[in-house]
Amino acid sequence: MTEPQSKADKEAGLLSKTAQKHLIEVYIAEKYGRVKDIQTKKMKKGVEAEDDSIQLLNKYWNVNYSKNQERFKNDFISGHPDIITDNKVVDIKSSYDLWTFLGNIPDKLDNLYYWQLQSYMWLTGASHGHIAYCLVNTPFGIIEQEKRYLLNKMDVVSEESPEYVKESMKLEFNMTFDDIDISERILIFNVDRNEDDILRIQHKVEKAREFLSELEKTHINFNK
Repeated sequence: MTEPQSKADKEAGLLSKTAQKHLIEVYIAEKYGRVKDIQTKKMKKGVEAEDDSIQLLNKYWNVNYSKNQERFKNDFISGHPDIITDNKVVDIKSSYDLWTFLGNIPDKLDNLYYWQLQSYMWLTGASHGHIAYCLVNTPFGIIEQEKRYLLNKMDVVSEESPEYVKESMKLEFNMTFDDIDISERILIFNVDRNEDDILRIQHKVEKAREFLSELEKTHINFNK
């Protein structure tokens, strides 16, 4: 949904370079079955800590929401909202650490997540959406992986080395948050359904399809 940087491209209704780059990845995945396997430690925590984050949100709101298991789709988009209830959708974002979590406060909601919620509301018929940033303990396996990185980085004799033990304890403390009150570990951004923006999503998808069609024609005939 990002707009082109140049005014001329924007007025011409062209897709941004970011969108075009993504669509090339879509083209490769759909036509050739190749998908880039990119997983950062932040993404890994996001997947592994999702259930813990939902439970944290449940405690904060005093509810009993569960993870939605259904993927929705229409003629233009598909999506898998984390939580669907009471005419609203909720998407969970498990922050990696206290720094990334609190870094959300000075800023407006990430534009990507705004469009994600509009898409989910379109798919489900909901009128309200929430992005819930949650700060939960880092899963044990990720902490142990970070400790191994630390051990190799420090180049100490063993795990019993005092300097490593000290830094290892500091690392674990920075990756667990049970000492912080629940109310300080939840940040909720509210988004209302916007029909005009939903129409913009539809228009962008149509443009994306045109781009993919032209991309394939150009690719097949490039050397002719």
